[in-house]
Amino acid sequence: MGGIITICGGILAASAFIIARKPNAKELIDKLTPYEGWIGALMFFWGVWELISCVSSMSLLSEAPLTWIFWTLSGVADLLVGFILGFKLISKWVLSKNETAMAKGQELRLKLSKFQVPLGFFAIAMGVLYTVWVFVL
Repeated sequence: MGGIITICGGILAASAFIIARKPNAKELIDKLTPYEGWIGALMFFWGVWELISCVSSMSLLSEAPLTWIFWTLSGVADLLVGFILGFKLISKWVLSKNETAMAKGQELRLKLSKFQVPLGFFAIAMGVLYTVWVFVL
């Protein structure tokens, strides 16, 4: 399930590039667009959870380094793309009570939005790899 959400979020993040290259993809992407904020928020909080889990499972780095690295990269993809896509909901739930946090969050979102398309493709790749990894193992 996590891989599918990551793929959907990546598609939404890279949608401008995808539609420019393949205009008939717009119809399919438009079906995901109403859920962009929820997909983003889910990805963001899942990424936070993944990264906390990675840090608390550092012993896996010596036992299965590729698994740990892959897990960490998946968490980073979820966290960053999720933050961009879900910023409106995240700011409403988490940042709205603190103006400084809201301003810093907005500043970070603007910086990350410059990398939205490459991060989207990174998320798609990590989502596909995650899905394959789960089924192979």
